Amino acid sequence: MAGIAILLDLYQKKPSFCSPQSFHSSGLFSASAAAASAAATVAAGTPFASRFLFGYPKVSHCDAGAVLPEHYISNTQRSSEDFFKNDALKYSVKEYKIELKPLFSAFELRPFALTTLRSFLLFYLPLLEPSLNIEEDEEDFPQDSTEERRVDLVVPLKKSVKQIIRETTVVTTRRILERLAVIYVSQRMAWKLLKDVPKSAVRKSQRGMPATVYLFRVSRTTFRGHLLGVTAAWIVQTGIEIYRCFSRITNSDESDEANVTVRAKLLGKKISGITIRCGASLIFASIGAGICATLFRPSVGQWIGCAAGDLAGPIIVSVCLEKVFHVDL
Repeated sequence: MAGIAILLDLYQKKPSFCSPQSFHSSGLFSASAAAASAAATVAAGTPFASRFLFGYPKVSHCDAGAVLPEHYISNTQRSSEDFFKNDALKYSVKEYKIELKPLFSAFELRPFALTTLRSFLLFYLPLLEPSLNIEEDEEDFPQDSTEERRVDLVVPLKKSVKQIIRETTVVTTRRILERLAVIYVSQRMAWKLLKDVPKSAVRKSQRGMPATVYLFRVSRTTFRGHLLGVTAAWIVQTGIEIYRCFSRITNSDESDEANVTVRAKLLGKKISGITIRCGASLIFASIGAGICATLFRPSVGQWIGCAAGDLAGPIIVSVCLEKVFHVDL
């Protein structure tokens, strides 16, 4: 109680003694005052009868007025802030920005115009080759020049329209698969499936990788980015074959089990051929993209290699299976 009384007396004499600055700069509250108040408190709390046993308490003095400099504290705080800031930047979580294209992007002006032009050229260009052969034959045999030869333009038109519908359906199916991937697959895997592969090839080329590592990385990225497109093509082609099979079964006069069995086997063979061609397209597109991106410019080379492999893969596999295993896909 004596210690508390001394503190109250000091506070009444100088009220500013309890301010934060007085503990560091003012000499009123010194180490000796603190030690004396503590000793008085202990002495007052010790009964007189027990002092001969325990004696008087001993108090050790210390320099309580020694404080750290302010610039030391500020430098410590600044260094700790810099450490945690750099550590947060070093171990920051990677963000995967997924940009979904419109669901009906296949019906936009530019993609739809390119699809239409490609489909018409695919079925109308072969009509020019017989006309050239006919002109050469007419030079050799002029007596046949009076014969009129008419070219059917309706069949290529129907095939072109079907091709346009097929390609737009494939693109729309891919957009649906992209949205399903975003919902049901992890964000990291969805980002890899929807990645812009030519831009990724350019970024990889700036990392200074060896040629073999770069080829493998670009091929792997192309495989992932091309997977949804090939899957959409497989779904559409398989759906068309299934529709044709059931349409022929229902429209045929023979409804016996033998006819159904033959149709089912033919359907299984066609689906197997579609699967092999799609797999070959995916593999050859990935390899071609890696090779062309390594030999030429990354973005353009990746695109050219992917397109070339996509077209050449099914043809190469079909020829090899026909020559070696005598299997017609």
